[in-house]
Formats: sequence, structure tokens, C-alpha cells
Amino acid sequence: MIFPIIDAHAHLWLRQDAEVEGKKIKTLENGKSLFMGEIRQMLPPFMLDGRNTAGIFLSNMDYAQVSAAVITQEYIDGLQNDYLKEVQAEHPVRFRCCGMVDVRKPDYCRHAEQLIGQGFRAMKIPANRMITDKGRIPLTGEEMMRMFKFMEKHGVILSIDLYDGAEQTPEMREIISECPALKIAIGHFGMVTRKDWQEQIKLARAENVMIDSGGITWLFNDEFYPFTGAVWAIREAIALVGAEKLMWGSDYPRTITAITYRMSYDFIVKSNLLNDEEKSLFLGRNAERFYDFKNLPELPYIKNMSE
Repeated sequence: MIFPIIDAHAHLWLRQDAEVEGKKIKTLENGKSLFMGEIRQMLPPFMLDGRNTAGIFLSNMDYAQVSAAVITQEYIDGLQNDYLKEVQAEHPVRFRCCGMVDVRKPDYCRHAEQLIGQGFRAMKIPANRMITDKGRIPLTGEEMMRMFKFMEKHGVILSIDLYDGAEQTPEMREIISECPALKIAIGHFGMVTRKDWQEQIKLARAENVMIDSGGITWLFNDEFYPFTGAVWAIREAIALVGAEKLMWGSDYPRTITAITYRMSYDFIVKSNLLNDEEKSLFLGRNAERFYDFKNLPELPYIKNMSE
């Protein structure tokens, strides 16, 4: 590639031990997890111990010629702050790691301030899972806005996944208005394939807002490779906000139970629906700028034994 490939939405964990909406998520064996009442293949079956580590991911990245990755978090995996702090320190060129607080618990803003003080330059909010027995937690509550303003003041990026469709977009517009210097990355490509997904994409018309495509192959899984519908959705998003506002993300490792890591982006490379400039922006240059990656390695192509 003549441009860096950067994964703007991936996950790492040592062990899943979490609860969402009263349902457990637990690491089992051979890549399986107990997931909210059923057994799911969370990882490829050769990852026997359930550890989704930076070392394994780096091997996948090198093989697929992915120069760097943004490590986000999710409540279904449990908080991985301690591990990700180690990962960021050991691999500062290859990774940008997001801290995460549990907004379902009291005094989370103080926890966010502590994580930022420890060096996290991005924070993740899984807003699609902010549900308690009292209902959905608003994105524009007093403590939440205090946290966002603190992040804005200290130049910390907000990585956020929203509930399907336009349900949370009015709150996001308020956040964007109140915190105009806060850099925001909205995940899962606006939950494309769901009704009104374009409303999330339109939020990127604001100067500091970007969209990442983490999970797009999962959302188009019924269609499967080469995910032509996903490429058409990217084409539509370009028409809405411009190619410079979109970033590729794999949602590694959950998506590689169905496809290889390289397949999670090479359907873009091989598509004739996007031009070379759009591909280079989407696959790496936008994320390089937004997350301030520098000194990225050049990774050679290694031939397979089957070639």
C-alpha cells in the first residue's frame, strides 16, 4: 500500500467478566463466551484461553499490513483500563488506547479524570448500553456534560457508540454544540442497516466529528464478502459528509470469527465503487490525522504458502 492502513475500531481484553442489563458475559474456553444467556463464538476457536491480547493482534496487523489501531472498549468485555494502560506504554506507535468508565455507577466523572491523569488520550462511552433498572441514562445529564467538558479542556477524544437510529442524535447535537472543540468518533458506522442510520452519519458535518466503520462487516454479515452493500453505504455516507470524515474500523476480534482480518478491509481495496483517493482517506489517512499517529512502520507483504 502507498498509504498507511489504520484500524480505527478494535478491542483487546485479558478476560471478559461483565454484566449488561442484568445478563452475564464470561470467558469460557476455545474462543467461546457466555453472552447474555447463550454461548457465542467470541474469538476464533484457536484462541484457546480466551485472552485477546496485543501480541496476537500485532501478529494479525503485521500479516495484514495494518500499521496502527485504535483500541476502544465495550461494557460487554468489562473495563480493561489496567491492561490497556500497559499496552499503550509498550506500543506507543502502533496503538491509541481508550480508557472507559462505567457511567451506570456513581462518581464516574472522577474516575474519568483519574484515567486521563494516568495518560489516556481518548475515552470510550458505549452509549448504546447505558441502561439501568431506572431506564436509559441521558447523554446530556449534569455529570456526563461535566466529563465531556473536562475531556474537551484536556484535548481528550471521545469514542462513542450510539443506540440504533436517531434516538440519541438530538443529545449528540447538544454535546457538539456545548463542546465545540471536543473531538468525537462515532462508531459502528451509525449502526448502518438500521432505520435512520444516516442521522448519525450527518453528525459528522460538525468540524470535530468523525465516523468509524467498526462492525460494518458484522452488520452486513447476511450479505457476506465482498460486502457490496457495505460499500454502497460508504458511498452514501461520502455523499452526506465527505470522504474526509470517515474511518475504517474492523471491530476486531469478534468479526474475524467469520472472516480473516485482511478481509475486513480488502473488500474496500478491491471495490470499483470508490476511487483511490477515497480509499486512502477511509483506510488510513483520516485516522492518522484524527488520532495523531506518527512514525508508522512500513509493513511488507508476506506471501502465503498457498500462493
